[in-house]
Amino acid sequence: MSSLIHFYQKLDADFIRGEGCYLWDKTENRYLDMTSGIGVNNLGFSHAELNIEIQAQIQNYIHLSNLFKNTWSEKLSDQLVKITQLNASFFCNSGTEANETAIKIAKLYAFEKNIENAKIIVMNQGFHGRTLGALSATSNQKYKEKFGALLDDFIFVDFNCIESILDAIQQHHVCAIMLEPIQGEGGIHIASTLYLKQLRKICDQYKILLILDEIQCGLGRTGYWFYHQKAEIVPDILTIAKGLANGLPIGACLVNKRLNDLLTPGLHGSTFGGNPLACRVALKVLEIIERDELILNNKQKGEYLINQLQSKFTSVHGIKSIRGVGLMIAIELNETIDDISQQLFLQHKILINITQNKIIRLLPSFLITEDDIQYFCQSLYDFIKTQNINNKVYLE
Repeated sequence: MSSLIHFYQKLDADFIRGEGCYLWDKTENRYLDMTSGIGVNNLGFSHAELNIEIQAQIQNYIHLSNLFKNTWSEKLSDQLVKITQLNASFFCNSGTEANETAIKIAKLYAFEKNIENAKIIVMNQGFHGRTLGALSATSNQKYKEKFGALLDDFIFVDFNCIESILDAIQQHHVCAIMLEPIQGEGGIHIASTLYLKQLRKICDQYKILLILDEIQCGLGRTGYWFYHQKAEIVPDILTIAKGLANGLPIGACLVNKRLNDLLTPGLHGSTFGGNPLACRVALKVLEIIERDELILNNKQKGEYLINQLQSKFTSVHGIKSIRGVGLMIAIELNETIDDISQQLFLQHKILINITQNKIIRLLPSFLITEDDIQYFCQSLYDFIKTQNINNKVYLE
């Protein structure tokens, strides 16, 4: 019996090492990871260049108080500002912390602008984290229902619907709009380019902050450094995390100059945020993504993966849709298959993630090969064709 609090439903696996897209257990079984640790191990497991950076930094120091200058956090911020066209960065330990920072900044903005009873518009099917503020901004009731009253600062509207945004602005004192350009936990729902452009225009018109959460879809996964860049817009606040340091805990909240001018010492902080080890590795991650042209690679590999899936599953009536951008892809089933993650793990040595009960969410490493993709597609096909749901097989 584990002494860990049972917050996670875990597969019965004991992995001892990883390399690239693969993990090995203690009996040397090899598993293809199609989740990359839920979008974290973007450069795979045990990346040689990242290991060198880790080893070099721990010989010096791992932690510095934020009361002292930290060269690595300065360098990382400079690079992120260059990529995003924003003005300044705050580093923390996770995505939910980055979103808590964004929410606090939005509330500070409302205070400075004398916006009474200010509200933040958020999206149905959106997910921003499990701490109190981020959870309040999250749509899924299963994460919220047992915690009673949460923050009442949020107005939920339909995703990709400008009319619902305008209605909310007319009915409430709105200080910000917060959304994921691609909803991850919600099932890989993609904001249209027109929608993102319209949001930017509306925010400018009404002097509302545009907060984009690219914690899951950012850092090159979609074939862009950040997916909102496809729409040629710049948010007021951007949150990132997950793959930034390829497994070391780090999140970031970036802001424009107007907001940075409002932020002063003591308004916010994080003891471990911006620690030199994570920042040094994150800087190397950005360098590798750019040097190895992994953003273009992700676009091409994503197109190949979607084409392979569509080719395999054209005759499978149990598949409702296949959608995605780059290496962020959903396979939505018509009905739930019990224990599909467990069965693929045991039968085919493949790791997948299920969201919304019947959506297979694929977030593979940027290092995935065409051979890996072919193996996954064939294995999933072989598995699904054996399923019998409500006395009806999945193949037509």
